[in-house]
Amino acid sequence: MESGPVIFAGMVFALFGGGLLVWTGVRVRQRQPVAQGVSPVASATVATVVAVVSLVVGAWCFTRL
Repeated sequence: MESGPVIFAGMVFALFGGGLLVWTGVRVRQRQPVAQGVSPVASATVATVVAVVSLVVGAWCFTRL
């Protein structure tokens, strides 16, 4: 019964992290800005770090089952 919220949270973090990582990769590959008005390298780096952290948190949630 208590594993429902953990599964939901893990899926949310994993989907968000995966989606952000794919989106950032596509934007960088097409040489388009990841964020407007910000250095391309800085915005891609921050987006990648946030995506990886989100994936790690999602994986951590799944280890709590």
